[in-house]
Formats: sequence, structure tokens, C-alpha cells
Amino acid sequence: MKPASQVALELDVSLKTLYGWILKFKEDLATPFVGSGNLKPAAKALRDLEREIRELREENAILKKAARIFMNDRK
Repeated sequence: MKPASQVALELDVSLKTLYGWILKFKEDLATPFVGSGNLKPAAKALRDLEREIRELREENAILKKAARIFMNDRK
């Protein structure tokens, strides 16, 4: 096993960066480095739910306006 300082030199990164990578890997073994604009599964699910909530609120507002229009036409 190589010492961290040697690995950092071989990768041409600082020791602090290498330790940061190690910490990130230990925190989430399944998907530590998603990269390329991808999100971790939990973050993607949250983003999708937030989008769905936003769309449902817009649809609800449209339906409320339509209901008011139809109620005014009946008068």
C-alpha cells in the first residue's frame, strides 16, 4: 500500500484534495463521484418531485381561473 503523499504526487493533486476524495468516497460508497452533470439518486428524486409540485401548482391555478370563468358565465 502506498502512502497518501506518494499517491497525491503521482496524481499531481494536493494531499488535501486526495483526502477530500477519500472522505467523499467513504461517505457514499454506492455513488461517490457522479459527475458529468448527473445527480445522486436522492438529489435527482428531490429535483423531480420539486418539478412535479411546480407543475401541479400551475395546473391548479389554471383550473381555479377556469372555474371562476365558468361560474361568471352562469350568472
